[in-house]
Amino acid sequence: MDYEKTVIGLIVNSGNARSKAMESIQFAKNEEFVKAKETLQQASDELGEAHKVQTDLIQQEAGGTKHDVTLLMVHAQDHLMNAMTLKDLAEEMIDLHEKLHKNLVK
Repeated sequence: MDYEKTVIGLIVNSGNARSKAMESIQFAKNEEFVKAKETLQQASDELGEAHKVQTDLIQQEAGGTKHDVTLLMVHAQDHLMNAMTLKDLAEEMIDLHEKLHKNLVK
């Protein structure tokens, strides 16, 4: 696979992860905690795929294969870091919504 397609794959996986993380927050807001956690796991799976791509690119570079740092690659890395941060935040928000719900139900 050529470099540009690989980078686009990184963007797609990261974007999917971000979308799933946002969706998981919405489920938590609606007190659908099982769905929230399932969707958060889907976000983690997408991040795992994106991380594999990133790791492969790093290993290629460590092995001597140089790639240009293009605006597309910067964009891909931005997407990945944003998705990772949002996934972590979603996990905390789901936990918070669940605790609030349990305290209100008491």
